[in-house]
Amino acid sequence: MGKTKEAVVVAGALAFAWLAIELALKPFLSKARASVDKSDPARDPDDVPDDADPKPTNDLPEVYDSQTASDEASDAAADADDA
Repeated sequence: MGKTKEAVVVAGALAFAWLAIELALKPFLSKARASVDKSDPARDPDDVPDDADPKPTNDLPEVYDSQTASDEASDAAADADDA
């Protein structure tokens, strides 16, 4: 009866340890399991077509198109001299 009792105690300790790890790491394990569920084993992420890459946008104005306040002042002075 001693070996059976020892086996039950070891199995209980392993179950308790597994449960403690599950509870301690629940947020991380949930994210990992969700990621695995969403993954497609037939798709290789390195084989993504070029069309899927986002195109860079140039929303900034060109430097030569902009004027500083001193440029505008000199343009206004030149216009006043011409008039």
